[in-house]
Amino acid sequence: MFKSFWGSQEQDGQALPQEIPTNSWYPSSLLSSPSSTHPTTPSSSSSSSFNVQRPADRPQSAAQVSPSEAAGIIFLLKDRSIDELRKLLADKDAYRQFLLSLDQVKIQNNLRVELHKETLQLARENLEKEPRIMELQNQCRIIRTTELAAAQENLHELERQKEETLKFYSPSSLLRRLQEAMNKTEEESEALHRQLLDGEIEVGPFVQKYKKLRNTYHRRALTHLAAKTSLTG
Repeated sequence: MFKSFWGSQEQDGQALPQEIPTNSWYPSSLLSSPSSTHPTTPSSSSSSSFNVQRPADRPQSAAQVSPSEAAGIIFLLKDRSIDELRKLLADKDAYRQFLLSLDQVKIQNNLRVELHKETLQLARENLEKEPRIMELQNQCRIIRTTELAAAQENLHELERQKEETLKFYSPSSLLRRLQEAMNKTEEESEALHRQLLDGEIEVGPFVQKYKKLRNTYHRRALTHLAAKTSLTG
């Protein structure tokens, strides 16, 4: 078939280039591939009659085909007739059907369909979860406006109690309260002594109470002196 085609081409001269568009949108990687299925002849006039640009003269294609893919496409084209190849070069629908029949294209289309299905499924799931998300958002808003406010108020109260406790048990506060207790014991001793002078109490009970008050006073006085010394020292 190839020999008869090229023989007729040499006889017809320039008839074939008019039938095959030179601006065909068929991939340049196949038109310019060294392993293309176009037959080669020793005649330079017959090879130039295709009017196919060399790779150096043709603009670089945006989509590159790997050698293995190109070899697979060439394998599918090698048994096609010249008319079928011409139709692929000239007929857009025929080229599209051939392109869709390639395994690589089928795989990509299947992946695209699967990704589209998964995207739709995720979108449906997100829409189904939207009421629950709105409910959780409302609960968070309620918590911020009610429970959180109450918790913050309790926290502030606890912090205030903590500050008061620390102040109450601070060294200066303890010394101050110890001094106040000493003064109170001293006042009670003097009051008891006046009762004795006024005859309001007997000597026996007076001695017992007075002795107890003075022991308490001196014990507190010694404790106050020791604490004050340790703080200032």
